[in-house]
Amino acid sequence: MNHVLFLAWRYLKYYWVKTVILIISISLIAFIPFGLKVVVGQASAMLTSRAETTPLLIGAKGSALDLTLSSLYFRTPNFDPLPYREIAWINSTGLATAVPLHLRYTASGFRIIGTTTEYFEYRNLTMERGRFMALLGECILGTAVADRLKLSVDDTLLSSPAGAFDVAGSYPLKMKVVGVLSPAGTPDDEAVFVDLKTAWVISGLAHGHMDMNTPAAESGILERKEGNIVANASILSYTEITPENIRSFHFHGDPDEFPIDAVIAIPKNRRSAVMLRGRYEERTDAVQILVPSRVISELVDTVLSVRNFVIMGSVGVAIVTLAVVVLVFTLSIRLRKREIETIRKIGGTSRKLKAVLASEILIVICFSAIMSAVMVSILSRFGPSIANFFLG
Repeated sequence: MNHVLFLAWRYLKYYWVKTVILIISISLIAFIPFGLKVVVGQASAMLTSRAETTPLLIGAKGSALDLTLSSLYFRTPNFDPLPYREIAWINSTGLATAVPLHLRYTASGFRIIGTTTEYFEYRNLTMERGRFMALLGECILGTAVADRLKLSVDDTLLSSPAGAFDVAGSYPLKMKVVGVLSPAGTPDDEAVFVDLKTAWVISGLAHGHMDMNTPAAESGILERKEGNIVANASILSYTEITPENIRSFHFHGDPDEFPIDAVIAIPKNRRSAVMLRGRYEERTDAVQILVPSRVISELVDTVLSVRNFVIMGSVGVAIVTLAVVVLVFTLSIRLRKREIETIRKIGGTSRKLKAVLASEILIVICFSAIMSAVMVSILSRFGPSIANFFLG
């Protein structure tokens, strides 16, 4: 038997180009349905688990899926914000605790999440090092953000401009890192968290100025009249909040009207959740309340349907590929007529010849199976990261 495998292996090695093409073709055909099943399964589990731990979401009327994915996976929000007074209204019902989310800005490619300490308690997020933010301009990092940006406690991180045509008056803010979260295995690992008021500072709703009574500011003063000071554009807004200038920061307008993008409502019990949903059903303004698990369930059903169609298509491709493989081996046997005749003349029986040809096919199939298994294993290892990439 060893000499049969030896002859088969030597032939495949000699015609290595044909062998490699066959192995790749067969392994890809096996990999596509199994790999797709692994990725969809992991993505579905990740989507479902995150949604099931979020009882209710509140946001502006529009796409339920967009609101859910933005709030749970920190995608760029493509919907209108809500006024902050929504938080007070929810809390006043006594049915749930409201956790605000501000999602409009980024820092070095990572989403800045403006929220309150209730968010960390609800998500069971703990500190690996440092502390939670307590002052304006402070931030804490998810573990993935800290690792990729090589940042730690007492370092600084600059927020990114909202866009080239941002007319809202937002300024890049140099934030002080005061803590790094412990790994959670969720999108929280890839977020930068700040206090809600700090997010409003970034959006231009609050700012600070240098003391106009100091000699350094004298050159920027245009006019002093009846206790009022008119300054020129050289009096710049701060882009960093320090102990020296924090008292100069002030908000403009009514805080109840300041924007938030979404609200996580944490009901006291199941009955409270039903009652709160009923309250929102009675409202006529442009606000909606969602059950994230239902929204994600519909998304997963759609993804599974698409997966089934892809698998059906891959079955058709597999049949065609296998037919081509059979054709290749058949033509190969015809082209090897002289080789086969030589083997027969030196004493090779028909049984031995068939064993050699069968061994060649078996070796190709074995290598294809191994290669396919390796690819599926790699995909299962990086499946969550791939899912997070597409969700982000």
